[in-house]
Amino acid sequence: MNQASPQNLMRRLFLPFAAGYFLSYLYRTVNAVLGPVIAGELALPDNALGLLTSTYFFAFGAAQLPLGMLLDRFGPRRVEAVLLVAAAAGAALFASADGLGGLTLGRALIGLGVSACLMASFKAFTQWFPPERQASLTGWIMASGGMGALAASKPLELALGFTGWREIVLALAALTLAVAALIWRSVPDRPAEGGGSGFAEQLAGVREIFASRHFWRYAPMGFFFTGGFMAVQGLWASRWMNVTEGLAAGAVADRLTWMSLAMLGGFLFMGFFASTLVRRGLPLASLFRAAMLAAFAAFALICSFPQAGGGLLWPLLGACFSLSNIAYSLVAQAFPTRLSGRANTALNLLVFAGAFGLQWGIGGLVDALQAGGMPALSAYRAAFFGLLGLQALSLGSFLWLGRRR
Repeated sequence: MNQASPQNLMRRLFLPFAAGYFLSYLYRTVNAVLGPVIAGELALPDNALGLLTSTYFFAFGAAQLPLGMLLDRFGPRRVEAVLLVAAAAGAALFASADGLGGLTLGRALIGLGVSACLMASFKAFTQWFPPERQASLTGWIMASGGMGALAASKPLELALGFTGWREIVLALAALTLAVAALIWRSVPDRPAEGGGSGFAEQLAGVREIFASRHFWRYAPMGFFFTGGFMAVQGLWASRWMNVTEGLAAGAVADRLTWMSLAMLGGFLFMGFFASTLVRRGLPLASLFRAAMLAAFAAFALICSFPQAGGGLLWPLLGACFSLSNIAYSLVAQAFPTRLSGRANTALNLLVFAGAFGLQWGIGGLVDALQAGGMPALSAYRAAFFGLLGLQALSLGSFLWLGRRR
């Protein structure tokens, strides 16, 4: 079969990258279930647990700008396969750690190691598939991430009934090595368009992106909405459900499963219908705006009425988050093709900076408020309302800049 035939490309290119992004999202959200177990075993307070979990986002975000240059120069196969080996090493270190330092270093290596999983996919799709297939391929690769989030909810909680968290993380390390080998051996190479660009020229492209008003229309949304959801989903949603709603671990895992299923449904919606909707006259920008307004309303209701409607509102928030990824396409469309990879990694930098800062910040604020005498329920509500206020500011800026344009 011809290497470039559609069937062969799906088998040799899409499926390995989908497996990588599945692992990336599984690692991203695994501490929502494992975090309380680890904290109980090692006596970690909320601020330490927030720092530990958010270190993934810090390392992931810090890698984004260099990653865009590496993908342009060396191609997605080499970059992702090598970085996944680092992720496997981080998982092995995490599983063997007996204190916060080792856990944090392992989590940081994991974040660095999976930092290319989505961006390498986008780069490979640009190289091998025609433009009219990009929207559906983005939806399908995001769906593989949604399946990773799903695996990190109820299935992971069930696995804890049979084995310990260290054994689970070691198994993930072995699986990560297998996916790295699959990408290295299976994914075809194609010379990268930016391979001949010098470092100064690539940096000039980065500066052009950060000087763009269009980029800064979407950047705060990425920081506070997409990054905020990742911060909450990856750790604080489970704590919120336990503290404010009194849900036991099994019920929390069930709720997280429904939220992940809603995310998966949103990604599949993008895969099946995004291109069709655009052809029929519905701009992607309008779909993004509607999803973000719905996400803000859902989170506001969760914060205001924590005992009411959580079974519906959390899945709604998950579905809206899945559509927030449309922002990557909307940002990249405003730049020449030669800058599209760096435009996406620039936005991803803001997203993961938000996830890191907000996830750690929520834990620090909750601990500080409780140290000042505030009950745990009130402390969590105050932290969540703080995030809601920041989202209101970014949403207002997004709508205002849209009107000006």
